[in-house]
Amino acid sequence: MLVGIDLGTTNSAVAVWRDGRPELIPNAVGELLTPSAVSVGDDGALLVGIAARERQATHPGLSAAIFKRRMGTAEEVRLGKRSYRPEELSAMVLRSLKADAEAFLGAPVTGAVITVPAYFNDRQRKATRRAGELAGLNVERLINEPTAAALAYGIHELEEERPFLVFDLGGGTFDVSLVEIFDGVIEVRASAGDNRLGGEDFNAAIVALARDALGEALKAKPAETAMLDEVLRAAAERTRRALSESDSAPFQIVWKGEALACDITAAAFEERAQPLVDRLRDPVLRALRDGNVRADTLSEIVMVGGATRMPLVRRAVTRMFGRFPNARINPDHAIALGAAVQAGLKSRDAALKEIRLTDVCPFTLGVDTAHRDASGKVTTGLFAPIIERNTVIPTSRSEVFSPMEAHQQVVTFGIYQGESRFVAQNVKLGQLDVPLPKDHRGLIGIDVRFTYDVSGLLEIDVEVPGTGTRRQLVIRDEEDRESEADFAKRRQLLEALKVHPRDQAANAATLARANQLFENRLGHERQVVGEWIAHFEGVMARQDPREIETARAELEKAIDAMDGEQYL
Repeated sequence: MLVGIDLGTTNSAVAVWRDGRPELIPNAVGELLTPSAVSVGDDGALLVGIAARERQATHPGLSAAIFKRRMGTAEEVRLGKRSYRPEELSAMVLRSLKADAEAFLGAPVTGAVITVPAYFNDRQRKATRRAGELAGLNVERLINEPTAAALAYGIHELEEERPFLVFDLGGGTFDVSLVEIFDGVIEVRASAGDNRLGGEDFNAAIVALARDALGEALKAKPAETAMLDEVLRAAAERTRRALSESDSAPFQIVWKGEALACDITAAAFEERAQPLVDRLRDPVLRALRDGNVRADTLSEIVMVGGATRMPLVRRAVTRMFGRFPNARINPDHAIALGAAVQAGLKSRDAALKEIRLTDVCPFTLGVDTAHRDASGKVTTGLFAPIIERNTVIPTSRSEVFSPMEAHQQVVTFGIYQGESRFVAQNVKLGQLDVPLPKDHRGLIGIDVRFTYDVSGLLEIDVEVPGTGTRRQLVIRDEEDRESEADFAKRRQLLEALKVHPRDQAANAATLARANQLFENRLGHERQVVGEWIAHFEGVMARQDPREIETARAELEKAIDAMDGEQYL
C-alpha cells in the first residue's frame, strides 16, 4: 500500500488514494493532524504526536519539536540521556503515521510519497528520504509541497492553461511556486521561498508582546529558561489562532504557581509582525521574475499552510495581487491530500487521467572558479553556475572551463549549490580532481556536464577533449539505502539526458535542413537564413528544452515559408 505524507514543521498528516479520491487518515486519537513532536516518557518510552506536544512545557529537556528546520544539518537534539539527529526524530513521526495508516487501512504500508518544501536544498531532501527509510518506508518520491497543493486543488483537471501561483506558509517554512498546465503536464515554472519563515516566527512576535506586557513576572533562572520558552510558545500559538477570529485575544499562562494574563490586540500583533509580512514579498517577486510571468496573468492564487489563516497574511496577499486568493480547501489538509493524489498516480489508478509532473531545481548548481583581471590579480572562490535555479528537471547542462596556468597538472572542481557569487557562502556538495596533459600550455578546454534528476541525484562528468581523460562524480548521500539495482536504473535514465540539444534528432534534422537552404540561396535570402541558423544555435547553447522546442518550431515555419513544406 502506498500513502501520501505531509511531513510538516508543526503538524503532519497522512492520506491515501482510494475509491477515486484522496482521503485523510485519522491518527490513534481520531485527529487528522499529528503534531510533529517527540518526547521521552517517564517510563523511558518514546511518545509521538499530541502526547509529546503536551509534555513540551512540563518536560522541555525530554521533548522536541520544530526539528524540521534542522533537517540536513549536523545539529542534534538531546532528549534525556541520548541525542538524536533531525532525521531520526522525523522518522519517529513517520513511523507513527505509518502505524496509524496500517490500523485504518487494515493492510501493511510499504511505500510513501513524502512532501518537502520546494526550497529545500539537496542535503535537506536527502535527510527527508533517510527519515522515511528509517521509518521502514520505501520513499517512492519526494514531491514539492506547492506541487502537492496544486494536485489537491484539482488543478490537473482544469482546462485553462494560464499559470497559477501556490502560496504556502506553514509552521516553519514559506514556499511560493508558479505552476502551469499544458497537454497533460503540470509544470513548475519557478519556486522561491524562505526556510526560516513560518507560523512559529509569528508566535515569537506574540511572545515578544506578552513579555513587554508581563515584564518582571516572567523572570526565570537559567535552568528554567527552556521550560518558560515552551510555556510562552504554546500560549502564543493559542493566542495567534484566536486572533484569526477576533480583534483581541487573551494570552494566558501559569508560571511558578501564578496565573498571568494579558490581552493581545490584532492591531498590536500586526504591527509587531510587519517585518515578517514584508519578508513574504521578496520570494513572490523572485518566482514571478524567474518564471517571466506577470501577476495580472495568473489564473489563481492558491493558499495552503495553516499560517495562511492569519488575516494579516491574507490581507497582504490580497494587496500584492489586487484580488482575493483561493482557500477553498482546508489549508492544513491540502498538502497531504495532494501527496495522496501523487501516490494514486504512482499506483496508476484508473480514476486518474494520465498526467505528468515536472519540477524545477530549487537552487543553482555549479563549480568554483578563479578570475584574473587585467592587472594580473587573481580572485578565487567564485561561483560559476551550470544548472540555474528553476531549471525544469530532469536536466543536463554543460559548460567549458580552462586551467589558470600553463603546465598545470591538475584542476580541482568543487561542486556547490546556492545563489551567492562566492562559493564560501554556498553549500559544498563534493569535489572532483581532473589530471591534465603536461604540455597543454593553458590552451585547453575542459567540458563539465551536470545532470540532475527529480529525486536529487546529481551526476558530474568532466572530460578533457582529445586526451581520453574523463572523470565522473555522483553526488549520492553516504547513508542512502537505495538498492544498487534501483541506483543503476536511475543512472541509466540520466544517460539519456546527456545529449546536447544540437545532437538530438529533431534539432539536428531542422539544422541540417536550414544549412541546406543556406547553400541553395544567394544574396539577401542567404543572409536571412544565416541569421535564422545563428539564432537557433544561440537558443540551443542555452540548453533550455522548452525554449529550444519553441525556437525549432519557429525555424521550421520560416523554412517552410521560404522553401515550401518538407516532403517525405
